[in-house]
Amino acid sequence: MFDCQTKHEATMMKHDLMRTPPVFFLCKGQSSLTSSGDTLPQNFAETLPTEMSVKIFEELDTVSLCSASQTCRLWRDIIQESEQLWRTQCLLIRAVCQREVDGDRRDGLSWKVTLVKNYTRSCVKKDWLKGRYSHVTSAEQLIGRRMTALDAEAWGDILQAELDR
Repeated sequence: MFDCQTKHEATMMKHDLMRTPPVFFLCKGQSSLTSSGDTLPQNFAETLPTEMSVKIFEELDTVSLCSASQTCRLWRDIIQESEQLWRTQCLLIRAVCQREVDGDRRDGLSWKVTLVKNYTRSCVKKDWLKGRYSHVTSAEQLIGRRMTALDAEAWGDILQAELDR
């Protein structure tokens, strides 16, 4: 079996002949980039410590994080089991739905359940507060937009934002 340096040299010659750009990935046990022509790149989550994978996943927004969790079993397991990932996402929606998030956490709900429960509500409330529903004149203008139940206090915030406009 080739070591990484021998693979690298053979691959570089092969790429020079084919005139195609090489594909780069991290080789196990080495910190330098290596290219491969015949070998598929490894899954970063297989080579990095879980904590580093979590740090990478923390850079994703909520929708992208949910999509990433459907990529493979390893990614799903890392994402599903990381309270830190769900906490980070939940604190972002807390800016819009502080009362709801704080109430759910007081009731003992996990960060993930709290996020799932309040995500759509935060998107709708944010759109209302930004005025995206201020000039709706017919039901057709609402087609394709998300809707969800809001409590009286949320409607009070929305009404105040409309009055301030």
